Amino acid sequence: MIARGRQIVLPFAAVALAAAGCGPSVPNTELRQWTDHYAMRIQADPAPPRARERIIFKVVVTDKETRQPIENGEGQIFAGTPDGASTYDALEPGPEVGTYYAHMNFITAGTWSIGLRFRRDSTAKLERTDWTQEVRGARP
Repeated sequence: MIARGRQIVLPFAAVALAAAGCGPSVPNTELRQWTDHYAMRIQADPAPPRARERIIFKVVVTDKETRQPIENGEGQIFAGTPDGASTYDALEPGPEVGTYYAHMNFITAGTWSIGLRFRRDSTAKLERTDWTQEVRGARP
């Protein structure tokens, strides 16, 4: 009897543990981009962005070869649409090493072309990466 009870309990315990691992999770909305010398992890908050809301972009920049964070860098994030709407902001260093922040406000919903320029310091060449971003409509 005891052996049979264990056989029944163990499968139920395995199912319960597997179900716990399948619970709701936060989707990874991090975008990874690379240039000749930098690896960048980019996050928008909120994600996905909405028109007419302040969007905070967090950009973590590391050296592509050494994987060391880049401190005291400078850069800009900028965006535009085919019909001429545009926005931009400078990257400002954050409290975390190698992390930079920028604020954007997309005035319309739709597909935006986004670019990011960055350099290690004023003597280095600006390196650029580009992507497209879907911006949802403004909230009522």
